Amino acid sequence: MDEQRSERARPAWRSGLAQVGTLGKDVAGGAVRRRRARRTTGTDPHRDIDFTSIYRDEASTVTADDGVALAVRSVTTGPEVDPDGQSWGRTSTPELTVIFVHGFTLRMASWHFQRYGLAQRWADRRIKMVFYDQRGHGSSDLVARRSSTMAQLGDDLAAVIRTMAPTGPVILVGHSMGGMSIMSLARRHSSLFGHRGRIAGVGLVSTAVRGITETGLGEGLNNPIVDALRLSVRYVPRAVEAGRGFTRRAVEPVLVAASFGPDYYSPAAGRAVEKMIQNTHIGTMVNFLKALESHDESTALPVLAQVPTVVMSGDCDRLTPLPNALRMYGELGADSRLIVGEGCGHMLPIEAPDLVDDGIDALVSRSRLALGRPLTPAHSRVHKRVTEPVGRAGDD
Repeated sequence: MDEQRSERARPAWRSGLAQVGTLGKDVAGGAVRRRRARRTTGTDPHRDIDFTSIYRDEASTVTADDGVALAVRSVTTGPEVDPDGQSWGRTSTPELTVIFVHGFTLRMASWHFQRYGLAQRWADRRIKMVFYDQRGHGSSDLVARRSSTMAQLGDDLAAVIRTMAPTGPVILVGHSMGGMSIMSLARRHSSLFGHRGRIAGVGLVSTAVRGITETGLGEGLNNPIVDALRLSVRYVPRAVEAGRGFTRRAVEPVLVAASFGPDYYSPAAGRAVEKMIQNTHIGTMVNFLKALESHDESTALPVLAQVPTVVMSGDCDRLTPLPNALRMYGELGADSRLIVGEGCGHMLPIEAPDLVDDGIDALVSRSRLALGRPLTPAHSRVHKRVTEPVGRAGDD
């Protein structure tokens, strides 16, 4: 009985990190990077941030294969002139493109800190950053139930790549359902990966290979109320729209509760995430829940393993718990990295932006090596700092 109580009392992240040992000595050694979240109270560090500023970047529209319009914003980092003093111009080719894919009931604004933090880090490099609202989310077109599928999200991402990055290497970074969209792309468009493909690296943030309703707080989304809502959206959508308050009380608390770790403090960031969720159309919310329940992208992992990858997770993530990340990391091979944010929840890009930026920045550097392109001394240092051994699992 005492042993059972002890096991229940063990923090979830300790149990999760202990599983790293099961991945094998060569994989576990030095592969886990952890940072303890600091308790912050008092003044909100993000009180003056405009989380909608990303929508001031250059606007584009990508038309998906089925005609759905996807809202896109993009920005290219680096100096305004080339080494010869000539203007780069709007049509100049960047050295690579990084495409960011947001999560369920969110929008591109969830990448706010990456948009501005990485622009500063890459101030001396020509890197194009592309952000888009997935179908049914943000400013993109609403869609019917039949096209609210993981397969369609993967095809949408393929369309974004064709339109926004027609040439050159591409790195994909996905959060939550965005990571699942990348896995769907890998399963359905595997030729983009591998030594002849254009995908040069993949970042998977707070995501899972299988449905989120199987484990963790996501089990709260698997209930009769949500099942009834699905039928209502399909057959009596006006009634569901009229009962938005009831509908949201069945779904939103689960999503909001999973957003941040227990010690995180930023009312402004919390309101920004809650607003994204609240502004997501009821039909989108309910229809994609089915996709999240049933998806299984296990066959995509061998495809992703052909390129450098980084898996990032908060150890207090109750929507896609840490063991999901550990399983992915264990199957992605030797050229994968695992980053764990101690004390962090599901919204890792907002809660621990520097940690996520580190992982993406290092992924860009690693992709250059994979492409046979030399690194500058500065980027060599960044690569070493992020990927060097930092202690085995269980070390503080």
